[in-house]
Amino acid sequence: MSTESLTTETMTTETTTAGRADAAPRRRGYGALWASVPREFAFLILTMPIAIIGLSLISTIFFTGLGLIFLVFGIFIVVAAMFIGRGFGMLELVRLRWAGRPAVTPPRWDHADRNQGFWRTMFAPFIDGHYWLYLLHGLIINPIISIVTWSLTVAWTAVALGGTTGWIWQRFIPENEQDLWIHDVVLDFLFPGNVFDIDPVVGERVFEFIVGVIFLLTLPFVFRGLTLLHDVIARGLLGAWRSEALEVEVAQLAASRGAAVQAEDASLRRLERDIHDGPQQRLVRLQMDLATIERRLERDPDSARELLGEARDQARETLDELRALSRGFAPPILQDRGLAVALESLALRSPVPVTVEIDLSDAALPAPIERNAYFIAAELLTNAAKHAEASAIRLRVGTRDEGAAGYWIDVWVTDNGRGGAAPTPGHGLAGLDERVRGLRGMLVIDSPAGGPTSIGAHVPFVPLAASDSA
Repeated sequence: MSTESLTTETMTTETTTAGRADAAPRRRGYGALWASVPREFAFLILTMPIAIIGLSLISTIFFTGLGLIFLVFGIFIVVAAMFIGRGFGMLELVRLRWAGRPAVTPPRWDHADRNQGFWRTMFAPFIDGHYWLYLLHGLIINPIISIVTWSLTVAWTAVALGGTTGWIWQRFIPENEQDLWIHDVVLDFLFPGNVFDIDPVVGERVFEFIVGVIFLLTLPFVFRGLTLLHDVIARGLLGAWRSEALEVEVAQLAASRGAAVQAEDASLRRLERDIHDGPQQRLVRLQMDLATIERRLERDPDSARELLGEARDQARETLDELRALSRGFAPPILQDRGLAVALESLALRSPVPVTVEIDLSDAALPAPIERNAYFIAAELLTNAAKHAEASAIRLRVGTRDEGAAGYWIDVWVTDNGRGGAAPTPGHGLAGLDERVRGLRGMLVIDSPAGGPTSIGAHVPFVPLAASDSA
């Protein structure tokens, strides 16, 4: 199996595994509820001790600092209480994740614009609403909710276990220390005026067993409900806000656009340098040769004819070099006949034999994606031909539908050269990586010393029909 196939398979496996991990907490079925009982019980039974410890620490430090707020060091004490509240809140998120609940996205604490200077860092908790919410959670909400859920957990577990096993150990308790009246009350309530003659011990044991079974059967639902209560509160108070997610997305888009602009600028500068050092110098020489030919045409026709042949060769070489440089732009064949034909034409022009495998789905590719896929393939083929010392190259381009992850196009170039390819700053692969990141994709490089080299560019896209309807 090729390196490309292994890498693709690994990416697919990771995506599937991640999907299963996210889907695991949403499994349904009574058996699945029982499978979660040990983790949920451990979460619930530790909830109140942790909440009480947190309340003691946070309240003591916070109100001490509040009482000394008129002094300078009182501010430091209040800030310390906020950071302790943040720590207990983050512990709650970790415990919920350990209990089997889907991960809650925590807030962003590393605001670069708030961490400039000592006083900005010191007063950051006062202007960050998340610190106050974490403080509210540790001081008031979590202690109250924890006492309720802990009490229900202990009571429900005790009744379930005690009722179902009481017939085993209650025989060792002296009869004068047992209260054997509950079954009579229940029977009188269910069957008014009954004249049942039931042994008090047997009736009490049967009643307790029935109640224990009911509590035992409902135990998973109770644990799940109590855990969900903590989860809902944590998501509302301890999770990141939607505005923060939008802020992160805007920052990522800005970074992507910046990377794309830098990549295009580097490409234009490289093209300018190549034209200056190549065709421009040849054209200058061609102009000089034509001037010489013009001067010798009458007095030395043979010499002029020889120079004319050299000028023709010079013009042909210049044209070939310009055609090579023009591959950095979208060729007419790409616009007229599509990506597949353009890639096959690109492979035919390679000095190293190229095997082309194209598997494009019915999802129509937007023109920018086609153009960038062509650029990426051209750059990878050029690098393989120039630097890899390869005798064979394989170009594979395909699209895939990842469902919720959207559509992706994959451009793989594999060669049997000497390997050792790396994205060195200022060189081709580094610029290619910037281009791919500018498209919100990723570049995968697998090039051990001695080869083979497999480089893949993975770029997301929105199918043309979907983007048009949007």
